[in-house]
Amino acid sequence: MDSYSLAEKIIKTATEKGVMIATAESCTGGLIAGALTDIAGSSMVVDRGFVTYSNEAKNEMLSVPMALIDEHGAVSEEVTRAMAEGAIAHSRATLAVSVTGIAGPGGGTDEKPVGLVWFGLADEAGQVSAIHHLFNDNGRHFIREKAVETALKILLTDISKD
Repeated sequence: MDSYSLAEKIIKTATEKGVMIATAESCTGGLIAGALTDIAGSSMVVDRGFVTYSNEAKNEMLSVPMALIDEHGAVSEEVTRAMAEGAIAHSRATLAVSVTGIAGPGGGTDEKPVGLVWFGLADEAGQVSAIHHLFNDNGRHFIREKAVETALKILLTDISKD
């Protein structure tokens, strides 16, 4: 399923269930929020999107502690969880998705290669989860596109449960 179809299903299901969404994005630079707001009616369920590309933005906009970033790196489970929690805390959302990763072409290491992307999900009840994917290094556009698609699938899966 493509990103547009995923976003349509998210908006429809979130509307039916009264879910309000926020995004906290680093490597995707607002593309997840953009995909959601491409859909008519999204204003009923998308509260806001945080584009926190720099470490300072993660700290200032989402209250991610700089010590956490310094200790684990911006591309980590700990930071993506804190980003999702921060998006909930700084919005009216009931569900937030976060993403941080290395889209390339540079910036990767043996420990954190190009294509590594962490995703977080937090809800208003305090439930927080994180997963990572290692996408093929088929270029920056490919990695960002796959990250958006994956984040939308994570949102849809969570919104559709119950």
